[in-house]
Amino acid sequence: MSLKDIIVPIDTTDASKSRVEAAITIASAHDAHITGVVVLYRPYIPPHAEVEISAELLEMRQQALRDLAEEAGEIFQKRMDAAGCSSDWRIVEGDPIDVMSEQARYGDLLIVSQNPSAGDFLPGGHEMPDRVILSAGRPVLVVPYIYKEGPIGVRPLVAWDAGRMAARAVHDAMPLLEKAENVTIMVANPEAGADGHGDLPGADLAAHLARHGVNATADHTVSRDMDIGELLLSRVADERADLLVLGAYGHARWRELVLGGVTAHILEHMTVPVLMSH
Repeated sequence: MSLKDIIVPIDTTDASKSRVEAAITIASAHDAHITGVVVLYRPYIPPHAEVEISAELLEMRQQALRDLAEEAGEIFQKRMDAAGCSSDWRIVEGDPIDVMSEQARYGDLLIVSQNPSAGDFLPGGHEMPDRVILSAGRPVLVVPYIYKEGPIGVRPLVAWDAGRMAARAVHDAMPLLEKAENVTIMVANPEAGADGHGDLPGADLAAHLARHGVNATADHTVSRDMDIGELLLSRVADERADLLVLGAYGHARWRELVLGGVTAHILEHMTVPVLMSH
């Protein structure tokens, strides 16, 4: 499987610049096409408020948003031209989550921000990562707010629990893993037994990846006093990893958000780009 189509929401903010730089980094390594999507949001106006807001005023506001959208597209295209990347961009009206989930289905990878933009034409940005991960049906690369530029996928760390979501994430990340210098497979707090990971946690996955030409090393770590999310991020730092591959929401999303969970912890505290699949 190859990675040839990257989708990224764009606007005029610094968060958008980081997303675009991440897209360029990956596209350059995979000879991929980048599509920038500007979401033009039409706000809901309650019926009782319509009498207080004239049609002319509403149109003026929408025109201002369209002007911002055009500006975002022009900024994106200039950066693409400078980077020599194959690209196009479009303006799509609608709810940001719905639009980006739909657009993602026509690509190989969607790139969003940990702390997305708070622009007028991309409201609800703080909900973008987890809601899109759940609804897009495609792998999502979440870029941390501290990312400006740099390698992605040279030294990935795979979080492995032998579950369905983890397997999906590994498969979705395969184009990146096949180009990596070294891949570390990390099993946190492995459990022996029929439903566990046996005596060699991650060894079967390392063998599978090796058959795809991936240089992978299986490892595990045990700590009963530290959250698994903290364990993974600590290991990311120790291994100097530049990408974390993670299956998202192993439990019901509401349970993770209420009780806490690995996905929620990583989304809040991530230090490197994270490829998530659900």
